[in-house]
Amino acid sequence: MSEKSIRVLIVDDLPWVREGLATVLKLAARSVTPRLEVVGEAQNGLEAIGQLRALQPDVILMDLEMPGMDGYETTRRIKAEKPAPRVIILSIHTGPEAQQRAQAAGADGFVTKGASYEIILNAILAEEKIFNSIDPKEGEIHE
Repeated sequence: MSEKSIRVLIVDDLPWVREGLATVLKLAARSVTPRLEVVGEAQNGLEAIGQLRALQPDVILMDLEMPGMDGYETTRRIKAEKPAPRVIILSIHTGPEAQQRAQAAGADGFVTKGASYEIILNAILAEEKIFNSIDPKEGEIHE
């Protein structure tokens, strides 16, 4: 009997970021348990909310800076849904202010875009909340 997949929705306004993350997750899906399944991509918050019920993701990888509705407001609205998926923020921001705002919005994790794919995978697979700042120059985790 196969284990249930973790369904992932990728939300970022940049197509190359969405495509890159989807490719990495599809490759990683071959070697991690439980399996990962990229169920969709959205280019902004409104599109993500529109896809939420149809796609029923378990985890959403969310950019913060998007046109229309930013990642903070999108996270607030998604977390108001029941059942709400886990939301992992992926951001270029490394400071504590962005992490605090993400936590206040209800995010389940925060990983900088300078992080390795292993750190992003760990955030997706983690059952607890993860709020780390990654120094892209040093690759160190600061909790």
